[in-house]
Amino acid sequence: MLQRVYHGDITPADAAQELVAAFNRGNFIAQQFEDNDHTTVQIATRQMATSGGQTALTIAIHPIEDGISIQLSEQAWFGVAASLGTTVISALRNPFNLLSRLDDIAQDIESIQLTEQVWRVIDRTALNHKSAFEISERLRRLECKYCGAANPVGEATCLSCGAPLGDSQPISCSQCGYVAKKGEHFCPNCGAKIY
Repeated sequence: MLQRVYHGDITPADAAQELVAAFNRGNFIAQQFEDNDHTTVQIATRQMATSGGQTALTIAIHPIEDGISIQLSEQAWFGVAASLGTTVISALRNPFNLLSRLDDIAQDIESIQLTEQVWRVIDRTALNHKSAFEISERLRRLECKYCGAANPVGEATCLSCGAPLGDSQPISCSQCGYVAKKGEHFCPNCGAKIY
């Protein structure tokens, strides 16, 4: 599963509504399901699609302390692969058959790009809600273990009592927004190098 974390003023409903609006069109159908504290969006090729192969993708959206966590399932490729295979076989028999399969090829290309299109919609939605991978301002405060005062991230000592704040400084991955522990050189979620 691919996962990204967006920190800020964004809710699962915000992301789900944008995904349904963007993908409930043409040969795709998008549905939103809610269960307690998380939201699921399923995007699939319509049953009676006029062109291309069948594909499906599930997006799980969970609220976190200061934003949302989004997980994408592995996309179902079998129907798209079968459609492309049919196109190749048809073209090998007679190259002019490609003309009759142009709609299928276009739909298959759109289906292949579904995961990237989903991330673009989510990134745009996060940007519109002033959310990003960067830790939000609310999480940029460290609580002193001794006096309980809030301190900005990066402070070595408590502004109120002078006690050391230690290695409790949070950082987030610039590729996926996952909050990593101090001293980790690679993101535990996506494996990107943490700076």
